[in-house]
Amino acid sequence: MSNRPTIVCPIDFSEGSRTALNYAAVIADHFAARLLVVSIDDAMLASAAESAGLPPLVHETESELRRFVADTVPEVSMLAATLEVQVSVGKPATEILRLARHANSDLIVTSSHGRSGLRKMFFGSTTERVLRETTVPVLVTPREGERVASVTDISRRLKRVVAPVDLTAASPHQVRIAGGVAVAMGVPLLIAHVIESVYIPPRLRAAIPGAENLRHEDVETRLQALVEFSGMRASAETIVLNGDTSEEIVKLAHTRGAGLIVMGLHSSGIAGPRMGSVTYRVLCLTRAFVLALPPLPVGSGSWRQTIGSASVS
Repeated sequence: MSNRPTIVCPIDFSEGSRTALNYAAVIADHFAARLLVVSIDDAMLASAAESAGLPPLVHETESELRRFVADTVPEVSMLAATLEVQVSVGKPATEILRLARHANSDLIVTSSHGRSGLRKMFFGSTTERVLRETTVPVLVTPREGERVASVTDISRRLKRVVAPVDLTAASPHQVRIAGGVAVAMGVPLLIAHVIESVYIPPRLRAAIPGAENLRHEDVETRLQALVEFSGMRASAETIVLNGDTSEEIVKLAHTRGAGLIVMGLHSSGIAGPRMGSVTYRVLCLTRAFVLALPPLPVGSGSWRQTIGSASVS
């Protein structure tokens, strides 16, 4: 059995999925990974085609998928040994996750928007459901993106990696992954925490002058401890911001020219990964790439003792 990593890229034949496939193919080629390109047929349409005596819909979809791949990745012959296509029937998000599990995938690369419609006016519903249930990292590509031919092109596109942390037990893993990506891409890493505004009663404000400054200094100390605890190979800049968490993250990525935001997907107990409101809003608002990381099965107790248990909603 090969130990080659596997990347899954779902395709719905939209321009957004073409962008996702372009990036998935370049990443797979660079890291010698297996690339599994999948498409999901609607069960009702498949049944209707069968009832009409037509050839199985999956056969036609597979032919279209191969043409789509060849048109999007002209160098497909170079990837012939590592690129596979597969068509399934069912609900898109459910089948994408099933195929990813069956392939033991290490990464899912998908577009933020597709033909499945928009939910809440911004975010693709299939991608949203994948993020709510995934157990592997998901790279969400923007709807529109410049075509890339190499990882060097991706590095130029990214320019900087931003890791917005909430200083919980998941943060070290998030920072390690972000640092690894920054090193691999040869770009700077910026670790940020947003302090949301809280009401401080006048009596407490008078008793503790500079309470806001104390909060800021405390977070700066925790960020430095996080960097040291994570043992990254990448040098990192840290920054503390104030305001609405998702809006400040998007603004920071834009003003600092960061093309990739590495965020965590929060867990909700035995139900597994669930996308938090901050991650959801960032995905709705940003034009950057987002690497969404599901939580690790078990957190390290030593992290809580070292950093504390501050968090943001």
